[in-house]
Amino acid sequence: MFASLENKELNALVHLLDEPDEKVFDSIREKIHSYGKEAIPYLEKALEISFDTFIQERAGDIIRNIQQEELHVEFTNWIHTGSSDLLKGYLLVTRSQYPELEEEALTIRVEQMKMDAWLELNDNLTALENIKVLNHIIYHVHNFDGNKMNLFAPQNFYLNTFLETRKGSALSLGILYIILAQKLSIPVYGVNLPQHFILGYVSDMVADVPSMEDVLFYINPFNKGAVFTKREIELFIQQLKINPDRTYFAPCSNIDIIKRLIGNLIYSYTQLGYPDKIEDLEKLLKLTENPSEEE
Repeated sequence: MFASLENKELNALVHLLDEPDEKVFDSIREKIHSYGKEAIPYLEKALEISFDTFIQERAGDIIRNIQQEELHVEFTNWIHTGSSDLLKGYLLVTRSQYPELEEEALTIRVEQMKMDAWLELNDNLTALENIKVLNHIIYHVHNFDGNKMNLFAPQNFYLNTFLETRKGSALSLGILYIILAQKLSIPVYGVNLPQHFILGYVSDMVADVPSMEDVLFYINPFNKGAVFTKREIELFIQQLKINPDRTYFAPCSNIDIIKRLIGNLIYSYTQLGYPDKIEDLEKLLKLTENPSEEE
């Protein structure tokens, strides 16, 4: 069946994708699944050459389950190893929709943006001057902007589509801003304000999450990096008619940012009516809430 693929047992198992007995097929599926990523080329070949929708559906389901399991292992490892690399967390969430994601190409794109900013920075700049440089690179040189017409479209949130369209939400713009800033040792952190993700410029880079008292000023990534004060957050909270909370003013962790990203995607797919995507994202979200639990 697959002359170029050498694992004879996998070849034989994939030949049995049309097994009519569901109980027998359950054993076949488990055996194929046990091979993990090694099984995917064999299953993809079956999708390529078979015109039987029954076989195609079964092969597609096994591929999806293997890819999701691999993703969950990597995502759990990211959490357990400190989640300090926000770009990696963002790439992993993007892979939930794009399992064949070319992560290296996206990382290179971000590194190029970092280098563009690095060329304009120096040690003598003030905090506000640092932000002026970042704003210039992100919003004027690379022309990123908020997607005001379609705020909760899924493409606003996945890194690959966001970098391609250069249109995003406050959250995706904010994540990119944080990644670039921290790669340049500029102390910018996320702030989990309700209904609007913002950034805080703190007094210095720290190993842990800074406190509210460390924030010098705030940044609106959805409004081309406009700078504002704590007082404006207080007014915004009053407009929302909710009780103020320290978390609305304080920097948050990378895990909190990724949880918000997953939550926004769940909301998007709920609006669009994609229950399978919602289920996958809810499983990913559960790993952030119970990272010690194994599936």
